[in-house]
Amino acid sequence: MRKRSKYRPKPIRVDVMDYVKSGLMKFDDVSVAVDLRIKNHQAMEALRLGQATKDDIDVLIGTFNMVEGFARLRPELGADWQAEIKAGQDALYHMGRRGSLTNRFICKAEELVAMNLVMEIHDAQLDQATVKDLELAMDIVKEDFRNKRMRQVKEKA
Repeated sequence: MRKRSKYRPKPIRVDVMDYVKSGLMKFDDVSVAVDLRIKNHQAMEALRLGQATKDDIDVLIGTFNMVEGFARLRPELGADWQAEIKAGQDALYHMGRRGSLTNRFICKAEELVAMNLVMEIHDAQLDQATVKDLELAMDIVKEDFRNKRMRQVKEKA
């Protein structure tokens, strides 16, 4: 069998100026900003009511990973809240571990308080972030996932 080439052509941007201008826009000016915030808060509300599904937990995991990505990207986006972010991620992790066994995701009171604080931090981050910041934070999260620096909620058999 012949060895595959490592060469991959770079993607071509049709309108470079539009790409640059969209990166400089505030995140709240983008049409999907409201949908993202609603989806995040709806998952948190379902968790609070004890009606959370696996999809809601996946949304919260993605949100909490983005909070950490923003904090690592720029110090003014929450680097001083690292301890609270870690506490919220730990609360989500422990609740997810319990829920993965029974498929019922229910929080303890102190876990819900920590998660609510992380969600408030995320809202403040989105208020200040640009689209470019969001893309760079997503790159940080993808890099962590690729390098297996994340904890798995459900262990593989």
